[in-house]
Amino acid sequence: MSDLEIRPASVADLPDLVAMLADDPLGAQRESPDDLTPYRIAFERLAQDPNQHLVVAVRESRVVGTLQLTIVPGLSRRGATRSIIEGVRVHGAERGSGLGTQLIQWAVDASRSQGCQLVQLTSDATRTDAHRFYERLGFAASHVGFKLQL
Repeated sequence: MSDLEIRPASVADLPDLVAMLADDPLGAQRESPDDLTPYRIAFERLAQDPNQHLVVAVRESRVVGTLQLTIVPGLSRRGATRSIIEGVRVHGAERGSGLGTQLIQWAVDASRSQGCQLVQLTSDATRTDAHRFYERLGFAASHVGFKLQL
């Protein structure tokens, strides 16, 4: 897979990113690929924050994967910095190719280089395949997460 490039996302990548976010039963309910305006606004906010790393995986000039890595300084765990991996998506044609593993490894390596002591992520309770994937990569289902819609 040496033909794969993981690079910062650009605003030109948004149509591909949003299409991947919408390409599953959960995403289809909450994403709007026909209106990129809110995604452009969010992209600009991310681009201005040095603790946000929205990346794309590109193969043969095609965006085939993405994730967002957030660096969070904190007081707990003796002032540990942690990272949060979110929005991991792999294009349907690339699933099972090892691309997801490469994206997560990129995020772990980037977290180490940023001085993080912990990498965390959440996954919707219904995504049992994703849970097995993350466990295979060494992540442990150690906490119960809660969300409040605003």
